[in-house]
Amino acid sequence: MGKSPRCLYNDKLEIFLNKDKDAIFGILCDSYHGDALTSTREAWVGEIEILQEALTPWKDSDGEIIFEYDIPRLGKRIDVVLLLYGVVFCLEFKVGESDILEKDVDQVLDYALDLKNFHRFSQDRLIVPILIATKYSSSSSVIQSSVYDDRVVNPLVTGANGISKIISEVLNAFPEEPPINKDWIISPYSPTPTIIEAARTLYESHSVEDITRHEADKVTTDATISYILDVIHKSKNNGEKSICFVTGVPGAGKTLVGLDVAVKQTYQGFDKPVNDEGAVYLSGNGPLVAVLNEALAKDNYEKCKGRGEAKKLTDSRREVGKFIQIIHRYRDNMLAKIKNPVENGILEIDPEKAVKMQESGYGEVEHVAIFDEAQRSWTHKRLAEYLKRGGTYGNKLKVPNFPMSEAAFLIWSLDQREDWATIICLVGGGQEINTGEAGITEWIKALNEKFPYWKVYISPRLTEPEYAEGKVDELLMDNKNVTYSDKLHLGVSLRSYRAEKLSAFVHALLALDENAASIYAEIKDNYPIVLTRDMEKARRWLHNQVRGTERTGVLITKESARYKPLGVHVLQSGDENAVHWFLEDKADTRSSNYLEDAATEIQVQGLELDYTCLLWDADMRYENGKWHYYKFIRQTKWGEQIANTESKQEQMKYMLNAYRVLLTRARAGMVICVPKGNNHKTNSGFWEDSTRLPEYYDGTYNYLKSLGLEEL
Repeated sequence: MGKSPRCLYNDKLEIFLNKDKDAIFGILCDSYHGDALTSTREAWVGEIEILQEALTPWKDSDGEIIFEYDIPRLGKRIDVVLLLYGVVFCLEFKVGESDILEKDVDQVLDYALDLKNFHRFSQDRLIVPILIATKYSSSSSVIQSSVYDDRVVNPLVTGANGISKIISEVLNAFPEEPPINKDWIISPYSPTPTIIEAARTLYESHSVEDITRHEADKVTTDATISYILDVIHKSKNNGEKSICFVTGVPGAGKTLVGLDVAVKQTYQGFDKPVNDEGAVYLSGNGPLVAVLNEALAKDNYEKCKGRGEAKKLTDSRREVGKFIQIIHRYRDNMLAKIKNPVENGILEIDPEKAVKMQESGYGEVEHVAIFDEAQRSWTHKRLAEYLKRGGTYGNKLKVPNFPMSEAAFLIWSLDQREDWATIICLVGGGQEINTGEAGITEWIKALNEKFPYWKVYISPRLTEPEYAEGKVDELLMDNKNVTYSDKLHLGVSLRSYRAEKLSAFVHALLALDENAASIYAEIKDNYPIVLTRDMEKARRWLHNQVRGTERTGVLITKESARYKPLGVHVLQSGDENAVHWFLEDKADTRSSNYLEDAATEIQVQGLELDYTCLLWDADMRYENGKWHYYKFIRQTKWGEQIANTESKQEQMKYMLNAYRVLLTRARAGMVICVPKGNNHKTNSGFWEDSTRLPEYYDGTYNYLKSLGLEEL
């Protein structure tokens, strides 16, 4: 055998044991892309020598050994996989080490969980993670399946001298496992990366082909990416301006698609960006951009350092900053080119403020702009007020009488190119969460009124009620440039790989749909949603769920007010705090895993965790068969919001959408904590805490319980 595309070396165990170790080492070196570091080469030599001795007892078996097996989700490789008598052994070596470190145990467990969750031919297999610190003088004495009943054995540790014994004990403990699929090594993957992991691999390899679920049933990310790239190609060839609207359920991979299109268009299969073909990924979501940028930059910096390249972290941050940007900065750059003040409601370029380039005219350098969460673009009213006072971003430029919504201005910005341009709008349904967010209506109005010559490619799902209040068909009725395509809708949730119907359940729960309980019944065996009134029980449940480097976190809405009695604080605003919350490991108290600082819908939209606790406060309550909305007034009492104005109706929609966002952040499961409130009275007969009366919470708790959620 010698080598598969998924690894650096693989062979029948019998052949490996009889093969010259220098020949095996040579295959590893030849198969490695680039120059392997000296430390890596030395580790390979050690692993080959150790395993040729330790695995001798099984020289007559039908086993198979695989070195450096690729797991795309992590962008890393398992040191060695041993397939023996129906068992999948994951071996992680620390050559020359005598200590067992928690982070190393987590690493090998992560590999095992990856195979279990994302590798089709491992889904029903017994998987055994073993950490081998070669100079460690002891070995695990207890071999035990995990409490999760998923056929992943709790991680085992040993030194080089204990490998044979520990493998024998595993095989004795689990005899007569069925044979492993002969195509295990080329098994289809169905991985669902967190967006951070996806971006890391994306930036390093300029591709997400291996980490999207393109081999799984029903998954459409590849078809969507291909369709968009075809629109871009057509626009370039025909000298046209075009716009694509991509819809998708929460977690379906919209951001991933946007990043992939940006990279594929920018690099087009080459190692360096193609001149005058670039794409930029833009988001108004500050925490998302900050977390993606820092994750990418740190990973790029570490990998470059590992290759011996002289590079500073600031260099990596700068590189990433070209690729992923805050939308406001892109917008401000275009604003700096216009005639100011604006006259007669018409935007014009001021030739004294901008240079006309041969390729891009007065537009930006990128032909392609990808707007994530396009539904969050600002209304004309909000943008005009913001620019009138000078804003808070960038150069604090004041523009009185600004005539456009943000959507219209972004289209105008790309329209400044004289050759061709494509905009990709990634649209989440029902996820407008801030006052002044326009939804998708403003984009369509702008196209109809100001840019009727732009070609419009649209997902048929954009006609559903959660997008533009169901008015899309009506708005586009007279537009002759519209093409509908199912390929622009992502219907399968990548985030919730155990529960593709999670989005439908959340929608039904919030819509008070009578089908909510039956939808939950379909997903509960694979995607646990549990209910409690005790925050400490919620924390304990989360700690018991996570393994390895899986992440947990507490979530609350920005309208929540009475969380301090439960030992919870709100994560302070500022992108740097979100970066620490999402990226630090469990050694750092700023990490989400400490379950002390709760993030709001503003900080987590577009990102995800493995397991979450949603702390449901008294801001949105189920009372008498309806949702009622409350705001905390002057730090003393809750005041109900009455839908007597359009503005109030908008605010109530945002409050409902906040819970929609928070209920769809967990990839693997969640606990919802609806507090009991405070039912104590003082000696004088008054409520001890009138802001947390039990009646504020009981209706919500009983409604969620009626849907079949299990109580802790």
